[in-house]
Amino acid sequence: MKIGKLTASQLKEVIFNNIKKKRKEFLNSPGIGDDCAAIDLGEKVCYISSDPITGAVSEIGKLAVNITCNDIATTGVEPMGIMVTILAPPSTSIEDLQNIMIDMESECAKLNIDILGGHTEITDAVNKIIISVTGLGFGTKEHYEDKKEILEGDIILLTKGTGIEGTAIIAHEKEKELKTILSQSEIDYGKSMMDLTSVVKEGLLSSQLSKGMHDVTEGGILGAIWEVAELSKLGVTIYHDQLNISDVTNKICDYYKIDPLKLISSGSMLIIVSSKNKDILLNKLISHDIPTFEIGYFTKNINEKYIYDSNDQKLNISEPESDELYKVV
Repeated sequence: MKIGKLTASQLKEVIFNNIKKKRKEFLNSPGIGDDCAAIDLGEKVCYISSDPITGAVSEIGKLAVNITCNDIATTGVEPMGIMVTILAPPSTSIEDLQNIMIDMESECAKLNIDILGGHTEITDAVNKIIISVTGLGFGTKEHYEDKKEILEGDIILLTKGTGIEGTAIIAHEKEKELKTILSQSEIDYGKSMMDLTSVVKEGLLSSQLSKGMHDVTEGGILGAIWEVAELSKLGVTIYHDQLNISDVTNKICDYYKIDPLKLISSGSMLIIVSSKNKDILLNKLISHDIPTFEIGYFTKNINEKYIYDSNDQKLNISEPESDELYKVV
């Protein structure tokens, strides 16, 4: 099998088809494009999400916190706590583990999140450190029930840009090699994109106006768009020129012959909003120093998922496969 998360088809066939919902306390079932489980607590709802970090080594603690808290943020509620599992090979030092925990606690402090517990183990079952984080947050029952139907003509916004996490990881892991094509300032800029990988701020700011949100992870921006279209049972039209790909990202992707639109991009949030509320939300996000771009809209036919490329040619957006990152690191 290919490295990376299972495809949507594989998830449906192997995972989702073998899960049967049994308890009324759980408000939803696992599905493509749905980032969190929701638990009925009476007047409140608890949102839970879980994610591993497998494609990075540098700043793994920061990424582990952000990718899970980003999922919670897609619900429009504040992430509050995380449980952490660390599996490390025998070559790991105490200092390695200490540095990871310092990084995680530093990121948690920025987001006002507590580390609640977990498990740490040295094992020869892995050949590099693997961190898996489960996050949780709480919202009101009214907020959960106030879900708005996504309709034809609704607008898709993108925060920050494309390929953020992938660019940062490659800049960290391949710095020596990249010095042949990038200046040191460009490499440093790529590495600094690791500081953009949280979408908690935009998630909370968009909570009242958005119809739904989805953070961009494995499969990149095209994968995330395909998933929200499948979840909404609608088609999409996207414009490449609005996807805000940095020059550094483009240079790295050209060098490694990978597609920036299929490169992991934690730090980017897809936000769905009605055409009526689009300008209000755009202005709100931009006024809070979050670059935000109108990248496309929903169409009627679920089988029509298109992107107009930089030459204005219409191309199909297909089901995501293995992330481009795994071709490099």
